[in-house]
Amino acid sequence: MKNTVLFSLSILLFSCQPTNNSKELLNQIKALKIKISNVYKPGFGEFMGNIQVHHSKLWFAGKAKNWKLAAFEINELKENFKNLQKQETNRQESNMIPMIIPALNSMSNAIQNKDTFDFKNKFQELTATCVSCHQATGFEFIQIQIPNFKNFSNQKFKLKE
Repeated sequence: MKNTVLFSLSILLFSCQPTNNSKELLNQIKALKIKISNVYKPGFGEFMGNIQVHHSKLWFAGKAKNWKLAAFEINELKENFKNLQKQETNRQESNMIPMIIPALNSMSNAIQNKDTFDFKNKFQELTATCVSCHQATGFEFIQIQIPNFKNFSNQKFKLKE
């Protein structure tokens, strides 16, 4: 009985030894890990710069009553915040992102209702929420405001009537 157990264990141990194929697979995994670690991944600042672009475009789209463009821009903002939160999990600032969600949703409602007055009010609230978040996370020196000129002279915001 003892010999049978020892024989079975030796077969089991021998079968657990890495084969050339498993060594090759381990090497491929290591190589892929190195490649993944070297792939470009936008940082917090790149996300925020992109968010700032869409914030500005949203203002001019709503001001021009281009509700389709405004809806597109608010969705871009939501997507950027979602991706930022997913990508930057070890940044403390990412924990503050949920504070912007109610302002984004209110903005979406104003756009859906095509209400210019409400749009302007909700945009002010959205902008104030950005400023509050920056203050709460120690970035009070980054002060967002309602845009006062179009940064994108190559884009029409007003639709033809």
